[in-house]
Amino acid sequence: MKDLVRMRTSLKEEIERILNEQIKMEAHSSAIYLSMASWCDRNGFDYSANYFYKQSNEERNHMLKIFKYVADMGGTAVSPEVTNVPQDFAGFRDIFELALEQEIAVTHSINRIVDAARRVYDFNTEEFMMWFVKEQREEEYVARRAVELFDVIGEEGVGRYMIDKAIPKISYDGGEAE
Repeated sequence: MKDLVRMRTSLKEEIERILNEQIKMEAHSSAIYLSMASWCDRNGFDYSANYFYKQSNEERNHMLKIFKYVADMGGTAVSPEVTNVPQDFAGFRDIFELALEQEIAVTHSINRIVDAARRVYDFNTEEFMMWFVKEQREEEYVARRAVELFDVIGEEGVGRYMIDKAIPKISYDGGEAE
């Protein structure tokens, strides 16, 4: 039976497994960002809360994009169980440092999938994942810039208020603004 299922998809078992791991990682990222939004809301950082609500939705859409790809390729997309989502954070800056760490981890995971796809000559998956490679450049840039705002503006006085207002304005043009 297992061989018959494999005949209905060109996805190698290893690729299907790591794509399902990525689905879970994206779902976990979505849940973490939602938790961060809640923390920001509770602590009066309204602009940052909206930023994290948007990020949570983006991560969910990334999860669905991979989920649909696995299904479209005849594989078995697994609806992930999301656990161990932190509900409290040490502080405003800590949230953005954690977000940057999360984005870097996602980038490494995406790169691992591309590498695996290349090793087994799965050009469909490699081509599909290129959208995520480009997306991660933007995600890391924005997360990194958010952390840098804490150093540039500083948290003293009205610093946190200014950082909160600046967070949603961070954008990445991919070097095309020149």
